Amino acid sequence: MEEKLQYLIEYLLDEMPEYRNDAKNITDPYMLLRSLMNLRVPGKILPPEFLRVQDEYLSAMRDAKGVIDAEGLPEIQPGISLWQGDITRLKCDAIVNAANSLMLGCFIPCHRCIDNAIHSSAGLQLRDECYSLMNEQGHEEPTGRAKITGGYNLPARHVIHTVGPVVSGELTDKHRRELESCYRSCLECAESNGLKSIAFCCISTGEFHFPNDEAARIAVRTVKEFRHSVIKVIFNVFKDYDYELYVKELQ
Repeated sequence: MEEKLQYLIEYLLDEMPEYRNDAKNITDPYMLLRSLMNLRVPGKILPPEFLRVQDEYLSAMRDAKGVIDAEGLPEIQPGISLWQGDITRLKCDAIVNAANSLMLGCFIPCHRCIDNAIHSSAGLQLRDECYSLMNEQGHEEPTGRAKITGGYNLPARHVIHTVGPVVSGELTDKHRRELESCYRSCLECAESNGLKSIAFCCISTGEFHFPNDEAARIAVRTVKEFRHSVIKVIFNVFKDYDYELYVKELQ
C-alpha cells in the first residue's frame, strides 16, 4: 500500500510541480495524496497505469473503512431507512452529492464538505466525467437540478449530483422550492435510470447554510410525495442533531 501511495503522489507532483514545496509541509502521505487529487484540474488524460494503481489503493481504503449494504438497513417507514455515518461507505445504487454549480467537486485540499469526501473516495475519474458533462452542457448547473455519474471506487454504483440553494440571509419560499426540487430531481433521475435505491445527504445544510430542521421537513415530505416509486430511500446523516431531526420527522 505504501508503495502505491508514493507512486500516486510522485505522479501527481510531476504533473503539478508547482506544489512540490508545499508538499514538504504535509507529513501524512494520505492527506498529501488527497490534497493533490483535490487540486488537480480535470481535462488532462491520466495513463492506465496511474488509474490502475489509484483504483487498487482507493478500493483497499474503501474496504478498510467497511462497506455498509443499504439493503440490510432497517426501515423506519416502508421503503425508507435512516442511517448515521459516512455516506462514502454505503453500498446502494446511488448516493447523492451536494455539489456546487461548477459540478467539478471541491478544489480546497481536504475540505470537510461532502463534495470533497465523495470525489476523494471515488477517484479522479469522477471529476473527469463531471468535466465532460459540464463541457457538453456549456453552462453552470442550475439550482435544483440533478446529474448522474458513475461511482468508480465508491461502494455505490452511481453518484447523483445536485446543486442546493445557498441561504445567505433570511430563508425564503424560493429557497424552500429549490431544495424540494433537488430531492425531486434526484428521485426522478434515479427512476429514469432504473435505480432501486438512493441515499440522500442533508442537502444545503452545511456550507450552504439551509436551516437543518426545515431542510429535514422538506426532504421527508418530498420523498413521501414521491412514494409511488419502488425506489428505496436512505436518509444519511452525520451529526447527532440531524439524526434526531429525521427521527422526529419520520415517526
